[in-house]
Amino acid sequence: MRVEFAPSIPDDIDTIVVATEEDGKLFASAEAIDRAAGGAISRAMQVSARFSGKKGQILDIVAPETMDASHIVVVGTGDYATFTPLDRQNLGGGTYRHLDRLGARNVAIPTGHPLDVCEFVHGMMLRSYRFDSYRTVVKEDARPTVDRVTVVTQEATASEEKAARLKCVADGVFLTRDLVSEPANTLHPEEFARRATALRDLGVDVTVLGEAEMAELGMGALLGVGQGSERESQLVVMRWKGAGDDDPWLAVVGKGVCFDTGGISLKPGSGMEDMKFDMAGAGCVTGLMHTLASRAARANVAGVIGCVENMPSHNAQRPGDVVKTMSGQTIEVINTDAEGRLVLADALYWTVQNIKPDQVIDLATLTGAIIIALGTYRAGLFSNDDDLSRTLEAAGQATGEELWRMPLGERYSEDINSDIADMKNVGKKREAGSTAGAVLLQRFVGDTPWAHLDIAGTAWAHSDEVLAPRGATGFGVRLLVRFVADTRET
Repeated sequence: MRVEFAPSIPDDIDTIVVATEEDGKLFASAEAIDRAAGGAISRAMQVSARFSGKKGQILDIVAPETMDASHIVVVGTGDYATFTPLDRQNLGGGTYRHLDRLGARNVAIPTGHPLDVCEFVHGMMLRSYRFDSYRTVVKEDARPTVDRVTVVTQEATASEEKAARLKCVADGVFLTRDLVSEPANTLHPEEFARRATALRDLGVDVTVLGEAEMAELGMGALLGVGQGSERESQLVVMRWKGAGDDDPWLAVVGKGVCFDTGGISLKPGSGMEDMKFDMAGAGCVTGLMHTLASRAARANVAGVIGCVENMPSHNAQRPGDVVKTMSGQTIEVINTDAEGRLVLADALYWTVQNIKPDQVIDLATLTGAIIIALGTYRAGLFSNDDDLSRTLEAAGQATGEELWRMPLGERYSEDINSDIADMKNVGKKREAGSTAGAVLLQRFVGDTPWAHLDIAGTAWAHSDEVLAPRGATGFGVRLLVRFVADTRET
């Protein structure tokens, strides 16, 4: 979907989108279109039994023959005075879905009313995503139809600048969705690392540590997860230095299990194909770094991803094995399917020791237990710092990528004490499973303010959402872009 700006409606437009409030009051630009349509919009709203202009309602009108366009789509805003940028984006996403079903191709959105068109179009853009890399045949009625959106404005320069910044966010979200959607036979750890190195073109400093280098550093936990795979594990470090030498670094760490069979503790076969998205945390970190670099964010941010495959083989890690982490602490592996925390243990410790951030955030599809607790509408937030938690929760509210803070504490930490090692990688059988993973990670960040986001329920949508079609959501990119803007770029 292309977005253009023009001072008037192009002749080849087939659909015009206008807005009205709940009382039926048309905004100024909609009134102009209504006059050009001979009052067709006003009449259609008067006779409609269902359309009242409530937020999200859509009324489709066949345009009169006197107009070049074939359709006029009226979007209800409800009480526009209460709208937030997220409301505008959601309205755009819902409108895109309608336009696609309608078969619209070239769409015009006149400005002149309070509707923030850039945010609205951003929502359309996010909803327009498709992953068709492996389709050789796509039925005509299944193809996206919206090809071009023209924003009609007399102030193109300011609009284009804002739209360009929002496009950087969409590009980062789309990169994350692409990575998460890839099958594991394509996106194995080395390929993931190769794609991350493409960020060098945007000015990101990228280094990759292979297994030999990680072994020398003593990363026995991360390497233990990947030892059953023929694919070599990788640690990828991406640095965007957008602030001064004396400015602190934020570190964002992602779990990158490119495929998770469960290892020797093998998962059930049903639904195992979904485990290609067990690298969604690392995908989010990569998309975030893309956005920050492309919009030249005034912040120092390091993204670190641990990329592995968790496979059963003659060389795979066994239940009962004890691994030694880079920190020197030892972990008894009770369940090889609790592998993400082993990857993150070494990745977090390396990050704290080498980046020396003033805050560190990790993202991981860590536990099914978080889905039982929160469903698929919010990600779990665990943190050792109240201020960090509050700012993350606020960023989540603003972007619609919402978080819910979950408990930590000594009692929970005691549950992962091992009889033969410093800790074990699971707690009690069915109790507080998400917290068990979090308290293990907490042991590897020291006193650094830290937050762990368990995105197992939010990284993949099994049905269409307003800003994302079914599949990879890119959850976390918009949240963290907002967090960086609020806390680092102010």
